[in-house]
Amino acid sequence: MADIVEIHVPLAPAPDIAPDIYPFPWIDQVEDFLAELEDEGTIEVYDDGEEHGDVYIFFITGANEASLLAAASRVATLSGVPAGAFAMVTDDRAPEFGMGRRFDLPGVLT
Repeated sequence: MADIVEIHVPLAPAPDIAPDIYPFPWIDQVEDFLAELEDEGTIEVYDDGEEHGDVYIFFITGANEASLLAAASRVATLSGVPAGAFAMVTDDRAPEFGMGRRFDLPGVLT
């Protein structure tokens, strides 16, 4: 059973974006950041991120819970990421999103 942290970010458009520009550039920014952490061996990206209702969810694994929550907190503090992010600690047997323990982000970075 592997720990998985779901990073839930409010699906809010970036401020001051022109109508003809992609309104969620922070999604690509988070994906790039998580890919860098994966390349460093800090975490693993468990699955592609996806829109779920009014949030966008990123999935990370491959480290202990504290390290995964620290990475999630770093995501929440990236420039342009909407406020209100939270993490759900779950595992690979959870039947659906949002099943597990909730942690508001950013948390205490260790």
